[in-house]
Amino acid sequence: MTNSAPLSSGERAQLKDDARRVLDTNRQRGVSRWENRAYDFVCPSNVTYPFQWLWDSGFHAIALTHFDVARAQQELRCLLQAQQPDGFIPHMILWEREKYRAQIATYNIALLNDYLTAITQPPFLAQAVERVYRASDDAAFLAAVLPQTQAYYRWLARNRDPDDDGLIAIIQPDESGLDALPAYDALLKMPTLDPRGLRAAMENIFAAYAPLRASPAQIFAADVFVVEDLLMNCAYAQGSRALARLCRIARDAAGAAEFDRLAARVEFALVEKCYDESRGIFFDLLGAAEQKSGVITVTSLLPLMLENLDAAICHRLVHDHLLNPQEFWLAYPLPSVAANEPSFDPDARTQLLWRGPTWVNMNWLIAGGLRAHGFAEIADELAARTAQMILRGGYREYFNPRTGVGGGAPGFGWTTLVVDMLADS
Repeated sequence: MTNSAPLSSGERAQLKDDARRVLDTNRQRGVSRWENRAYDFVCPSNVTYPFQWLWDSGFHAIALTHFDVARAQQELRCLLQAQQPDGFIPHMILWEREKYRAQIATYNIALLNDYLTAITQPPFLAQAVERVYRASDDAAFLAAVLPQTQAYYRWLARNRDPDDDGLIAIIQPDESGLDALPAYDALLKMPTLDPRGLRAAMENIFAAYAPLRASPAQIFAADVFVVEDLLMNCAYAQGSRALARLCRIARDAAGAAEFDRLAARVEFALVEKCYDESRGIFFDLLGAAEQKSGVITVTSLLPLMLENLDAAICHRLVHDHLLNPQEFWLAYPLPSVAANEPSFDPDARTQLLWRGPTWVNMNWLIAGGLRAHGFAEIADELAARTAQMILRGGYREYFNPRTGVGGGAPGFGWTTLVVDMLADS
């Protein structure tokens, strides 16, 4: 491993100043026509994505702890206004629906009501609550949001694990936030590899779901698009561990035991069912038959997030794959698809997301896993290359892993996680 030149104090200060500017520029405040509810949150990009997304808000709250803890708390409180009585939290809240009708028309989404979508997203809520609580030491904040956070993870356990194997499943790509990840190609069956082909594939999914939406169990039974997804499940396991710690702080011994058991069950199932011993890597499971996808993507490395992952498996993930220059260790790692996969598209020529470019939230997740498992030097190098990539390409949505050139939306919110990465290095 060749180490990058260390960042100067001026470069660190520039990155932090620019991150603050992004979080301030993307702040959305007002009163929605949805029951006259007040909102105050950071959108992913005020140019391209003006609404509130579930996993983005978790990342934004964590980044905000480095600037304004009160705003970090407000980010999560705003999100939790969308929680339903059964614990469900939607993946999008359309606070200013009337203002942005044109953007809504471009999304492949089904709505729960005029302001909420009918699907969820990767569960990073508990991780965000834990980070915000530890930054504030605010017992009142924890007491207010802990029951809602528990309700959401219990909703996932009840509604997204139809075969009761410990792994939760997604019913369309938007639920993972990974859009056109090549691991999904076998199920999506896009007629053309471009946005038009993705839209056609999504329309086929929606047409199949239309008569089944009143009964979620029928959607899973139809087996149109069911994926036990690595990102969803690693987030679910990690979040459950965080939730158990929060329960102990709140002196809820029963809740702590419940979520530790849940996390252990998910961790066991990920290794038992998703790990390929012969290749030393993890794969998503496709369909009711749980066929391993066979496609190596950045999410194949995400089990490094798991606290109790076996050391031998960690070693193979890091040395056989993460540090492999034929797969992930490019100039500006970590690409969203291994560089030796046929679907690798670093320049985003297909105009489809998650098919090659580097995303900062994935680097942040994996850097945290590296530190937890004793690979601090590699985590530091990943943080340094991520910072250099942003200094080169700006706070963009994603980056070319070979050149560092930024692409997608400008001023992208979760790219500010680089500040958190650098705080640990």
